[in-house]
Amino acid sequence: MEIFILGSIEARLNGERISLDGAKQKTVLAALLLSRDHILPDYRLSGLLWGENPPATASSQIYTYVSRLRKYLGGEVSIVRKPPGYMMSIGRAVLDHEIFQRLARAGQLDLKNRQFRSASEHFRQALSLWRGPALANVSEFLAEAELPRLEEARMTAIEDRVEARLALGEQLQVIPELTGLVAEHPLRERLRAQLMVALYRAGRQADALTVFHAGRRLLAEELGVDPGATLTDTHLAILANAPALDHTPGIEPVRGVERHTLRPRLLPPNVIDFAGRGAELAEVVAALTARDGAAPAAVEISGMPGAGKSALALRAAHAAKDHFPDGQLYADLAPDGGAPLAPGTVVLSFLRALGMTDREIPAEFGERVRLYRTLTADRRVLVVLDHAENEALLRPLLPSGQDCRTLFTARRDVASGVGARTVRLETLDDEGSLAMLTRIVGDERVAAEPEAARRIAALCGGLPLALRVAGTRLCTKPHWPLEAMVRRLEWSRSRLDALRHGSLDVRTRIESGFLELDGQARDTFALLGLLDDPDFTAPAASRVLSLSEAESEEILETLLDARMLQVSACAKTGHFRYRFHELFRLFAREQATGRTLDDIIGADGESLTAHC
Repeated sequence: MEIFILGSIEARLNGERISLDGAKQKTVLAALLLSRDHILPDYRLSGLLWGENPPATASSQIYTYVSRLRKYLGGEVSIVRKPPGYMMSIGRAVLDHEIFQRLARAGQLDLKNRQFRSASEHFRQALSLWRGPALANVSEFLAEAELPRLEEARMTAIEDRVEARLALGEQLQVIPELTGLVAEHPLRERLRAQLMVALYRAGRQADALTVFHAGRRLLAEELGVDPGATLTDTHLAILANAPALDHTPGIEPVRGVERHTLRPRLLPPNVIDFAGRGAELAEVVAALTARDGAAPAAVEISGMPGAGKSALALRAAHAAKDHFPDGQLYADLAPDGGAPLAPGTVVLSFLRALGMTDREIPAEFGERVRLYRTLTADRRVLVVLDHAENEALLRPLLPSGQDCRTLFTARRDVASGVGARTVRLETLDDEGSLAMLTRIVGDERVAAEPEAARRIAALCGGLPLALRVAGTRLCTKPHWPLEAMVRRLEWSRSRLDALRHGSLDVRTRIESGFLELDGQARDTFALLGLLDDPDFTAPAASRVLSLSEAESEEILETLLDARMLQVSACAKTGHFRYRFHELFRLFAREQATGRTLDDIIGADGESLTAHC
């Protein structure tokens, strides 16, 4: 599904436009999207719909709009009631605003690294997503509240792209565009300064000075202020014919023989709070560094959401990097839990990192993949791919060199499709959990309150992400005793509320796996969370779900494959026992809000635990 807000509000499924109601319906959708993954309170939504004069039936109307959105958008997105409002998650759907932000950030990083051609292209792609004024068919109240910041982001991207193009010596090409932009936005001093620089480099010094004086007069008349530092410094530099204004083309990647010896070093910083995974770390590093004929070309790290797959991958990659002297490539294939990056985007970034200029990189995707494999054929390169949840996304990124290795993380098992060795992560044991918590908060605090530290580890259920959140919260609150964290974990309305700090959020991580399930698996997961016992067999579950044993087991195996359940063998009957991690069970119960176990199995239903 594709959702658009940079223009008129639209949603499309498989290229077909989804029919939405009028401006109020689209206002609700846009407001939820702009508050995505955060609760949008009812009062805020009411204000965005009706301003300060909502109708008496505002609550029921909001409920109707949300219900219709759920119907129109189907299972592609999730809109859940979370008092005092609603929260939307879009799963794998694509939002144009999110893509714009990602491309703009990439362009800004390229600017910082003086990769001006790449920066210009990133900004061009970002700006091409705008199909007109954003939020074009929403209420005036939402437009008034949100449009300024969206428009400011667009203008900043325009200015950044002009900066990149000026660095590439394209002053003649940008003068017409800048002239129109300055006329449209006469008080934006950066745009005016850029036009002055472009005119000066084009040999039009007098015109550049005229642009300055017009801006100075306008600022005085409209705002009663003098030009700022950017405009003033540019004016003085033009008067002095400063060498800094002369065109210096942007730095392109090195060429010729030197380019082909470029050794990229793209790994993010190493993980410092790593603990409790010594055996798994040794196994991954041994597989990456083995040089015998049985050594795998790829290693997969799989496990439930929050199990620490990314941390182990980075730790192992840093430990093994000296075995790959020709470089290490890295890509997060689903940054910030968003939509997966297209393989073509990742291959392009890898080719640039390996020293290819944009002029040398083929336009066709298949040709790019062949070039990538050619460049890695005789090298020893380590490729690290985080969140590689799809074999089709993964396969084009595998290097061809006999001495290259690929290390990737995935919740679902995709190793069999690419011939990789799998290292599966379970939750940490008590010792490993305590070791990780100690690594984060320090030996002294744990030694002072050993029982509280063990209780925190137990309440986190050995889930590394939960331990990292609890430990990080304690680090930001050095005046808290560990017992204060225990109380918050035990007394919170939901323990998941306490396991959130900044971008670290256990609920959001679990939800990312939940949203990948189909509708029936989601319902089953939610309903089974209401059971009194966190583990059960397939025959017992089939009685509760009113399904055949085979159908029930099929759904449970789907949940197991998605790492949303765990499994062990039942000693008495030989049946598999499926079980919830306690934090996943809490999340499942949230999804079944308003329903009781009696609603599912009836007042006379029998216990699931009786069948093992």
